[in-house]
Amino acid sequence: MRMRLLPCLLLTLCALAAAAPPARAADDAGAARTLRSGGNALQVRVEGVSDPERVALLQRWAAECGDAALTAFGRYPLRTAQVRIREIDSRDPSPVPWGQTRRDDGVAVLLFVRRDASLAQLRADWTAVHELSHLFHPYLGREGRWMAEGLASYYQNVLRARAGLLTQDQAWRALDAGFGRGRRLGAGAALEELGRGGTMRVYWAGAAYWLEADLALRRERGLDLDTLLSRYARCCLDASADDMDSGSPQAFATELDRLGGDGVFMRLYRRYARSREFPDLSAAYAALGLEADGGVLRYSTRADASGLRNAIMSPRKPDAAR
Repeated sequence: MRMRLLPCLLLTLCALAAAAPPARAADDAGAARTLRSGGNALQVRVEGVSDPERVALLQRWAAECGDAALTAFGRYPLRTAQVRIREIDSRDPSPVPWGQTRRDDGVAVLLFVRRDASLAQLRADWTAVHELSHLFHPYLGREGRWMAEGLASYYQNVLRARAGLLTQDQAWRALDAGFGRGRRLGAGAALEELGRGGTMRVYWAGAAYWLEADLALRRERGLDLDTLLSRYARCCLDASADDMDSGSPQAFATELDRLGGDGVFMRLYRRYARSREFPDLSAAYAALGLEADGGVLRYSTRADASGLRNAIMSPRKPDAAR
């Protein structure tokens, strides 16, 4: 979830998201489009926009973000989900000042777009891919917010690099910068207790969890995070998609281990959930051949390190067995 609005405007938007009915089909001719892949569907609706050219631009952008999400495992994770796009006036300079994934009436990604945002600006923004990445996991509650936001923060960079919306260098630098923001907050409450507070630590310690899990799977199991999430989607995701009481972060980690993680996810969960400090990523950076020095990120030319970096940031061909 992305929040960068002034509190009063945010409350207004929350009320709109909860109360406003979908625009009538008669008012939105041509504004709805269904994207399909692997038997699953993503319905994209642009609401309240009358200009056909603007609708087409927003639909094109949403489809590109959907294509980025497909680089995880070659299909949309749910049988059906919605993306609802609305335009707003905002003092926030971001092209997408707010996004949210809701699960209370069917799974829906809500994206609030600045009216004057250009296609180039929208393409450079991370919010839509971040919110689409929330479709990869079940509802994890307050205790698991760090896992949910961490997964979306990790994938918002990885998926955009795979889709060509970022270079690999830009994606690694974005991750490193995010880890830096989380680290600068210093020690505090246990990660599982932060709830709505400590946003930078929640998002980026969470992203560190998924990076470490991805590395452990690749180095120890000959697997990867995409594969385990794909298996979870096939067996379990639709059943829990709109159930706000369907599971817990521990249950999610345990199921990923059962599907092939072999203890990786719970081992990391126990360390991360109770941690009061930002995780030490020195071993992960060494494996990846990354060296952060005074805001400058350097890359080792070691074959194993460069191969690992490239494997994470490059799309894989869809594999039905996943």
